[in-house]
Amino acid sequence: MKIECVKEKLAKALVKAEKMTSRQSTLPVLSCVLLKAEGSTLSISATNLDLGLDITLPVKITEPGSVAVPGNILSSFIASIFNDKNVTLETEGTNLKVSTEHTKTVIKTFPFEDFPIIPKLTDSVSFDVSIQDFIKGLKSVLYASSQSTIKPTLASVYIYSDEEFIVFVATDSFRLAEKKIKVKKHKDFSSILIPVKNIPEIIKSFEDISDDVTVSFNQNQISFEYEGIYLVSRVVDGSFPDYKKIIPSEVKTEVVVLKQDIINALKISNIFSDKFSQVYITASQKDKLFEVKTKNLDIGENVNTVDAVVKGDDITVSFNYKYINDCFQSIESDSLVFSFVDQGRPLVIKGSSDSSYLYLVMPMNK
Repeated sequence: MKIECVKEKLAKALVKAEKMTSRQSTLPVLSCVLLKAEGSTLSISATNLDLGLDITLPVKITEPGSVAVPGNILSSFIASIFNDKNVTLETEGTNLKVSTEHTKTVIKTFPFEDFPIIPKLTDSVSFDVSIQDFIKGLKSVLYASSQSTIKPTLASVYIYSDEEFIVFVATDSFRLAEKKIKVKKHKDFSSILIPVKNIPEIIKSFEDISDDVTVSFNQNQISFEYEGIYLVSRVVDGSFPDYKKIIPSEVKTEVVVLKQDIINALKISNIFSDKFSQVYITASQKDKLFEVKTKNLDIGENVNTVDAVVKGDDITVSFNYKYINDCFQSIESDSLVFSFVDQGRPLVIKGSSDSSYLYLVMPMNK
């Protein structure tokens, strides 16, 4: 293989591909990117067997061929080249020679025949969607998914279509986040479960793109495709909990508060929280009070009173501070609505002017 290509385009593609490699696998070839030159394009592929990425670039090909080369080595070297616009890649025996006008290096390679095939989807459902909207949906809920893989369905983001919306949901059984993204057009589909550990790399691969991307999925995999970038991820085979059953249909106490005020109160309160990150929230319509309290026997205690509009019954409930704080990044409204039922029922948090997002937190028993 011998090719010449634009250094900046190659560097950008290698940064994306290198993130998909696996350095701790028992298969050393998975730490590599596969370079395949044919026709007038270079294909750069990487996989960790859970995710696969293929990027194609226009290049000048003198001699077609394939080579598997350690992704972190090649990516780091290409990114370090500053004075040259073009790069030449050429295989010499079991090595890859990388050269520019001012520098050259030789990198040892692996047998490219051992590199796994990145699957192309068949019998799939496809639709086009703004990738930025899709990424927004993922970011809005992924932190609520389980970090444990004991229950794979909970260590996933659940995605389904609902009329003019694509709905993103995640839960770890202690809290739940739901985000509805309105789309101009999409094909109705039942549901998809994407492993949460794959989502950061999906986001990184497409976060610099603002156009529509083609999303395809079948029973085993989901793919994203846009102008020479093809990413495929496995999906989880299982049934997501019927989460709508746990969303309270009644509200006995409602509090409207400025988002920044509650963020500031929780930030101070966390200094005095215990090892369980426990925070007590009190709402009283009679006393026109919304209070955040934390107590640590080894440090002390703190009480913050927040300006708020309180309607309904008086209530005091304890929650995990971190669980409440996580949701604020997903709410665009300046003010929030806290909806309580009773001490044993979940708290629902929404933006006062945004019905597209819902967050539910279970109270602490202690």
